[in-house]
Amino acid sequence: MPEIKSFKIDVQQKVLDDLASRLKNTRWTDEPENAGWNYGINPKYLHELVTYWQTSYNWRDQEALINTLPQFKTEIDGINIHFIHAKGKGKNAKPLLLTHGWPDSFYRFHKIIPILTEQSFDVIIPSVPGFGFSDKKPQSSDKTARLWAKLMTEVLGYKSFFAAGGDIGSTISKSLANQFPELVSAIHLTDVGYPNGQEDWATMSAPEQEFGKFIQHWFFTEGAYALLQTTKPQTVGYALNDSPVGLAAWMIEKFHGWSGRPDNLDEHFTKDELITNVMIYWVTETINSANRTYAEEGRALWSGGLKSNEKVNVPTGVALFPGEAPFPKEWIDRKVNATHFTKMEVGGHFAALDAPEAFAKELISFFTSVAL
Repeated sequence: MPEIKSFKIDVQQKVLDDLASRLKNTRWTDEPENAGWNYGINPKYLHELVTYWQTSYNWRDQEALINTLPQFKTEIDGINIHFIHAKGKGKNAKPLLLTHGWPDSFYRFHKIIPILTEQSFDVIIPSVPGFGFSDKKPQSSDKTARLWAKLMTEVLGYKSFFAAGGDIGSTISKSLANQFPELVSAIHLTDVGYPNGQEDWATMSAPEQEFGKFIQHWFFTEGAYALLQTTKPQTVGYALNDSPVGLAAWMIEKFHGWSGRPDNLDEHFTKDELITNVMIYWVTETINSANRTYAEEGRALWSGGLKSNEKVNVPTGVALFPGEAPFPKEWIDRKVNATHFTKMEVGGHFAALDAPEAFAKELISFFTSVAL
C-alpha cells in the first residue's frame, strides 16, 4: 500500500516578501474608459482587489485556516498527490470523492466539508495533477481518473465510492464512472460536457440544437482562453507565472463570467476567497502546469478518444445552476444516465464556493438516494 504522509502548508516567507514586492512594482497597462467587464477583467475591480491584497489580505491567516483541514500526500504511479481526507460522523460513512476544475482548486470545496461529514460522508478532495500542491505533471482526464481509482482503493482502502465534480472535475468523474463502473456507484455533475461541432445535427432535438448554437456563440466570445491553453499554453505561462496581478486578472475574470456576470462580484465571493485561490497557484507556481492540462486533454482526444467523452451508464445526478450554460434535459440524457436532475435557484460554475449550502444539500439528496 502506498505511503500516506500528513501535510501542512508552510509557504516560505521569502515567497511572500517577493510577492509583496511584485505587487508594489506592478507595471499597469492602459485601460479603456468605462471598460467594465467588456474587455476582460474589470480594471476598477482589479485595482480594488490589488489594493486589498496589499493592505488587508493575510496569507498566514488563510494558510492556518486551510491547515485545519486533514491534508495528506501520497505517491501514485510516480506522481505526488495532495488530498484532503475528512472522515464523516458515524460508523457507516459513505466515501465521496470531489474533484475541482480550472481556474479553481481543492479550495473550491472547503465550505461544504463540514456539512457533508455531518451527514456521514467521508470527503476526499485531491488536487488534480498540475494544480496546487500536487506534482506539476498535468494529465488527461482518463489518466487522472486512473490515479483517483488507485487513491480511493489502494491508498485509502475503499471498495466502492461516489464521485462528484464540475468543470475538469466533471470530465474526470465521467471517466472514472466509465473506466471503473464496479468501483463508482454513482456520480454527480454540474455540467455534462458541451457540443463541439462533431455531433450529428439531425439527431439533436430542437433544445439541443439551440444549446449548440449557444455554445458556439460562447466559444467565439468567451473561449479564447481554452483555445490558447489547449494549443499554446507555454507562451502565456511565462507571463502568468511572473506577474501576480496578471495571474489574478486571468483567473478572476472567469469567476465573474462563470457566475452569471454579476454586477457586484463581491456578492458572490469575498476578496479573501478570490485571492486565496489565486495564492494557491502563486505559491506553488502551478498556473502553467494547470493550463497545460487543457493541452494534455486535447491531444489525448485527438489521438484516439477518451473514456470521459463516452456516455456514462452509472446512476448520475445533474444540477444546473443559474450561472452555468443552460444545457437542456435532452442533452443531459445524451451524455449520462441521469436518474436525478435539479434546476438550482442560486449559484454558478463555482457553486460549492458561492452557494455551499444549496450545493451540499443537492449532493446529500442525490447520494443518499442511491446505494453504495
